[in-house]
Amino acid sequence: MTTSTARRTATSEEAAGEGGDSPVPAVPGVPPGTLARLGQGLRTVGSRSYWTTPRLVRSLTALSLATLIGLGATATTVLGGARDGTDTIGHRAAPQATRAADLYFALSDMDAQAANLLLVGSDPDYATLRKQTLDTYEQRRDQADNDLQQAAQAAADDPAGQRAVQLVLGKLGGYEALVARAQLLEEQAKAPAGQPSPAALDAYRQATDLLRQQLLPAADQVTAANEATVDRVYTEQRDAMGSGWWWLLVGGLLALAALVGLQRVLTLRYHRVVNPALAAVTVLTGIVLVAGLYLVGRADDHLVTAKSDAYDSVIALSRARAVAFDMNADESRYLTDPTRAAAYEQAYFDQSQAIVRLDGATMAGYNAQLQSAANGYRSNHAAVPFGGYLGSELRNITFAGEHDAAERVLTGFQDYQVTDRKIRDLRNEGKLKDAVTLNTGLAKGQSNYEFEQLSTAMGDTIAINRTAMETAVAETDSDLDGTTAALAGGTLVLALGLTALGVRPRLREYR
Repeated sequence: MTTSTARRTATSEEAAGEGGDSPVPAVPGVPPGTLARLGQGLRTVGSRSYWTTPRLVRSLTALSLATLIGLGATATTVLGGARDGTDTIGHRAAPQATRAADLYFALSDMDAQAANLLLVGSDPDYATLRKQTLDTYEQRRDQADNDLQQAAQAAADDPAGQRAVQLVLGKLGGYEALVARAQLLEEQAKAPAGQPSPAALDAYRQATDLLRQQLLPAADQVTAANEATVDRVYTEQRDAMGSGWWWLLVGGLLALAALVGLQRVLTLRYHRVVNPALAAVTVLTGIVLVAGLYLVGRADDHLVTAKSDAYDSVIALSRARAVAFDMNADESRYLTDPTRAAAYEQAYFDQSQAIVRLDGATMAGYNAQLQSAANGYRSNHAAVPFGGYLGSELRNITFAGEHDAAERVLTGFQDYQVTDRKIRDLRNEGKLKDAVTLNTGLAKGQSNYEFEQLSTAMGDTIAINRTAMETAVAETDSDLDGTTAALAGGTLVLALGLTALGVRPRLREYR
């Protein structure tokens, strides 16, 4: 072999080592030569000569179209999810939860009125009050029936909720029959105030036991199930909007980068200052990105307002009002049934603690501790020195007029507690009729008057928060309605069309 031949052989072997097939290691499962061809293809695509002007323009155009479509899909997913989440909370789960709390309230007040009917008996001094009590009982029964019908419709997709509603539906008729029997027996006995006949009292005991042991827990189960749905959807939706905002930002920036890159290539390769169609697409993309980020942020703000600021207060106060009516019934039961007076007094205290929880409080010292805690709060609204439903509300004051309304709830609760203590003192002193009059009276300073002030204040505070919740939901509905979707879809189609229109004349030059 000559020297020149040896050199050519060595050169050929080096070339094979750099780009030939022989040095590429074998990979199990991959046909021989595939990796070599892949490597060769990558080197070709990476070479400067491969990227001719038409090929570069077509690739950047495809990238721009893909990122625009991706931006549209991301915006649709994020904003569609925000709309659906708000719809679930604002139009279904939250109203269902408050409706179930209203059912609890209606059932509790039915029983309070039934207890009052036994309490006043056939005493002619209470004839007018007896008629008013019967009218209120019928109103609450109609309200409970209406709430049950709506709860049954709302629980169509919730097996546990369906079972709870069916339980109430099945047992409510039995409860009403027992109350009717107690009223009939009381009328026949012509018993004096505060001393119902044993037969009437026995029928009422069966009725109130059925209510407290089965109907009210079932109604509370419906409320709790819908509360859990609200909390779950709220958490999921806020997480989705938080991550969705970033995905939208990234998608928008990628689309803008692709469009700017395409514009730059056209400027350099074709010596034009600007491509009007692509410039318009870039501006549109920027507007869509800013608008999308704004709508996501606005939807998140509305969701916080609707759920955290408003709904949480609505449900806390709705539960407080329901418990308050059961507490009011326990006050009447305490006078109606001496045998169970101690149990009803304890139940009254437990329900008072549910509304305003005072750590370490006792029945005897509750009012004094309540006064001290209320004074502490009024001197420093930033610190709420008690818990319970009212404590939760006072820690969540958000809207105009809400603080004054919630303060009236606290004042009304205090006044009602003071009157209740007087009722119990009168009974303990043997002044039963005076206790009955104070318990059932509607004049200022009497129990039903003070309770009405408390109930009205609760209703006013609920109304403020419910209005705020409905407004926030309505604003999200307006922001993300069909018009917004149509505009977004039209903008995407326009952007895609303008992109194709902008590059087509340049590519035609190579045909």
